[in-house]
Amino acid sequence: MDRYRNKATILSLISMGLGQIYNRQFIKGFVYLLIEAYAIIYFSSNLGRSLWGIVTLGDTPRMRVNGKWIDGDHSIFILIQSLITILLLIIFVIIYIMNVRDARKTAEKRENGIQPNSFKQSIRYVLDYKFAQAFLTLPAIGILFFTVMPIIFMVMLAFTNYSAPNHIPPAKLIDWVGFDTFRDLISLKTWSHTFYGVLTWTIIWAVLSTVTTYFGGLLVALLINQKGIKFKGLWRTILIIPYAIPQLISLLVMRNMFNGQFGPVNQYLGYFGFGQLPWLTDPFWAKVTVIVVNMWVGIPVSMILIMGVLTTIPRDMYEAAEVDGASNYQKFRIVTLPMILFTTAPTLIAQFAGNINNFNAIFLLTSGNPVVGDYQYAGATDLLVTWLYKLTLDQNKYNMASAVGIIIFLIIASFSIYNYRRTKSFKEEDMIQ
Repeated sequence: MDRYRNKATILSLISMGLGQIYNRQFIKGFVYLLIEAYAIIYFSSNLGRSLWGIVTLGDTPRMRVNGKWIDGDHSIFILIQSLITILLLIIFVIIYIMNVRDARKTAEKRENGIQPNSFKQSIRYVLDYKFAQAFLTLPAIGILFFTVMPIIFMVMLAFTNYSAPNHIPPAKLIDWVGFDTFRDLISLKTWSHTFYGVLTWTIIWAVLSTVTTYFGGLLVALLINQKGIKFKGLWRTILIIPYAIPQLISLLVMRNMFNGQFGPVNQYLGYFGFGQLPWLTDPFWAKVTVIVVNMWVGIPVSMILIMGVLTTIPRDMYEAAEVDGASNYQKFRIVTLPMILFTTAPTLIAQFAGNINNFNAIFLLTSGNPVVGDYQYAGATDLLVTWLYKLTLDQNKYNMASAVGIIIFLIIASFSIYNYRRTKSFKEEDMIQ
């Protein structure tokens, strides 16, 4: 009974499309044959060089011959071309597997007396039952090449010596170095001192900026929602202004306001008899400044979010608490706060992850400064992400920047997954319908 099935499977394994042709699906089989023919032509001329390239990253450096420079292998171009070819090979293998499964499935229907679909019927079946999958294929391929491939490329750079001054193509080749970059970052004193310093400040920054903006927004939202508060709309409008203004403008204005010499903040302090503070030039005060300014920008966001949550809390919960004789503080602790935390916990985690990568707040306010003498290309307020930026664009230390990027990802991913799975929002996601 399985004679059709086995023959179709074997034929489709020998060559794409033969199984479909055996099943009398001639147009579909011809399309598969064309795909295989194109793949053979492409991979016969590219696959060998791609495998060689991804192993060696090139072996001919740029040379000077008779007074002229002769270009050699460009390691980065070779790496990118190799990645593209390998991804295309993976896509081709997936199509090949689909071809075998399709031929076998169709032959199975023939064994059961079901007539195979014609090409027109196959198109109609896809449009009727596989429309979403079919039309998601194109964007999925786009994501593969424009999102996934750059990430893979960035990860691979961490395992090379791609950095200035000795390994920058096309003048020099780059080589695979394994985990040497990570080892230098963690254990080599010149790098590890900077890494641990920046990492510590990044964690402190992420925690403080998240906590201050969240609970600041919570406090403001509760105050505005209090009975007896007049002009609530006006209060909301005033407090939302910092969020409505483009962050670029807000932060650059704040940078000038906290200027130690001619900034208005120090001038006001002088008017009231206080001494001037080195807001942006002292490491401690620079950190205080970025947290305060981040509160000014971030509190309106949390305020809006929490005000929305407050409107969803059932009124009868408060009435039940009042019947039990609960005070205002007890109603807040037992009813309001748990409901807000339950609803906003995923957002809170997202804010924490976003603050670890809050490039704008640091770069536009302080550019990572003030400078710390014994740091490698980093300042006192640099986060890992701004340090990564400097390593990449200012110093051409691409391998080290890639290693930092991987570490940032591991921190954010592990923390977010751990916390998200432990929150009630995840465990009791069907609590609020």
